[in-house]
Amino acid sequence: MNELKIDIYQDTVCPWCRIGQAHLMQALRKISIEPLEINYKAFLLDPTTPPEGRPRSTLIEKLGGQQRSDEMHNRLCKIGEACGVEFHFEEIERIPNTLLSHQLIKLTPHDKQRAMVDALHDAYFEQGLDIGQMDVLLDIAKSQGLDPVEVKGKLLAEEQLPEVERDLAFAEAANISGVPFFVINDTYGISGAQPVDVFVQALTQIAETT
Repeated sequence: MNELKIDIYQDTVCPWCRIGQAHLMQALRKISIEPLEINYKAFLLDPTTPPEGRPRSTLIEKLGGQQRSDEMHNRLCKIGEACGVEFHFEEIERIPNTLLSHQLIKLTPHDKQRAMVDALHDAYFEQGLDIGQMDVLLDIAKSQGLDPVEVKGKLLAEEQLPEVERDLAFAEAANISGVPFFVINDTYGISGAQPVDVFVQALTQIAETT
């Protein structure tokens, strides 16, 4: 099979992005395509979220109330359990602004970015930590082997912000309105947290014909 490059457009507070990535990784293990390049691209589910974030109650209202919110979260928990990821929505108190977390991913060495994304997901979805806050992000960075002093300097200087903004601009220009969204070899798009078998079929076909 030929080489695949996969750009994953995702937001760090998007539960479907966590599931979609898990399904993608399961599919890749099944078809064993090498070499493989995976790039994490920024997307903001709610660009109007203030820097301090919003109370979780605003999300519950947006989802249609407590009952509908609970039903959706229970469904996500079951799907997550089936693919090996956990969600503890009851731990979440605030919906963060994710702009800083995307910059943290960008300043992480490329071969460690997947682990950083996983660490951000673990912190938010399992521990309920506010990943929009600098101190939380610095603790995560340190846990992933990065120098928190250096990371803080780069985040304060917004060194990676232009790269994040390029991702957001591309997503808008490409009419990517929801995530996860996977761009394969700069040509093919797969939208949503598709089942593993769908990823296997699509990636195999692309790899054989590219």
